[in-house]
Amino acid sequence: MTRKEFQLYAMEVLEGSPKHKMSHYIELLISGVVIINCACVILDSIPSVHAEYKEIFHFIEVVSVFFFTIEYGMRVWTLGLKYGPNEGGAWKGRRGYIFSPFGLVDFFATMPFYFHFLMPTLDLRILRVLRLLRILKLSKYNTALQDLFGAVYSERRAFGSAAFLLLIATVISASLMHFAEGHEQPKYFESIPHAIYWSIITITSGYGNVEPVTFAGELIAIGTGFLGVCMAAIMTGIVASAFATQLNRKKAVYAQQLQKAMEDGTLSDEEKASLDKLKAQFGLTDKQVREISAT
Repeated sequence: MTRKEFQLYAMEVLEGSPKHKMSHYIELLISGVVIINCACVILDSIPSVHAEYKEIFHFIEVVSVFFFTIEYGMRVWTLGLKYGPNEGGAWKGRRGYIFSPFGLVDFFATMPFYFHFLMPTLDLRILRVLRLLRILKLSKYNTALQDLFGAVYSERRAFGSAAFLLLIATVISASLMHFAEGHEQPKYFESIPHAIYWSIITITSGYGNVEPVTFAGELIAIGTGFLGVCMAAIMTGIVASAFATQLNRKKAVYAQQLQKAMEDGTLSDEEKASLDKLKAQFGLTDKQVREISAT
């Protein structure tokens, strides 16, 4: 195997190509290392556990950083083949990965260790938070999370409208509560900004941790809590609709590719590999593929 052939093979494996069984094992390995790391970070925050097992946690961290550094370097190196000379060259593929959300997550999954090495006085709590960002690496191998992010992005205007309504409702609720309870409970409702905190907590959780003492305040609290239920229903409806639309769009694209591949009446090995790659990319199940093929 030449250097370029190995580079292409490594890129396909790391990118999760279905034609390489090794891709599945690499995904499991990376996911396992991420889960072990996050568990160690959480346990290491317990003083008694840290005192007894700090050497083991440090060893796991060193090995993990070495592993993630190699993974990051391999991705940067191999993605130089993603685009040909006429499409932007090696730097285009590498730049696209480095500055992508997943590339930034991979970068910050390794940097905390080097930050602490270069700046020993850095607050360890900050490093723990940065190390826990490694859990975001799992989203790369979870199509459900990718679908969620895609659904939120596709319905960003609807979410923006709902957020605007929420802002208006919060301000109105806080203003009413300030006038109704401001003299009775100045500690919590002395001003509208003070009351906004209560309004946000009430809308999001249903209870603002402060009991109103006036009849008007009770009515406002009931209305604010009901408003929170309505906003949750609106947000849920937007996400559910976006999920359904996105799934239908994926099925339509797969059906179009399948129909195009079946124009000559047979599926070649290359066409099967392309459909398998599309199936894996869209996270379609065998049942969904059979339903699409039957239509």
